[in-house]
Amino acid sequence: MRKLVVAAALVATLSACGSSGVFNRSRPDEMQVTRQAPLVIPPDFALVPPAPGAAPTVTPEASRQAMEAMFGPPAARSASEAATLSAAGRDNALPGIRSAVGDPAINLVDKGATTRDILSAPEGDGQYGRAVAN
Repeated sequence: MRKLVVAAALVATLSACGSSGVFNRSRPDEMQVTRQAPLVIPPDFALVPPAPGAAPTVTPEASRQAMEAMFGPPAARSASEAATLSAAGRDNALPGIRSAVGDPAINLVDKGATTRDILSAPEGDGQYGRAVAN
């Protein structure tokens, strides 16, 4: 009996989804949708190209001001962060070291293919790296 009542309620609920009733609303026709033309910024005819040999209009000061306007001023470092950076040797770091890393004039020591394979190996659970006593 209970299953019959549940089935009747289900049929009544499904019949409400028909074309008549509260749920009859007009939907957009997907075949009538058109694309809008992209927005185009019109040229500014008041701008003039820079004269040859003229000083650049964007100064480092303007660049710094733009960065601060977008992201805010640089955050102050906490005491623990400053201590960690000092312990890591921030004061002894060479300026421009990030630019010098890819320099072809840097002498590198070739550690061989084995080291390269170890560094490029995918991370796993270590089951093949276990030492086994014989």
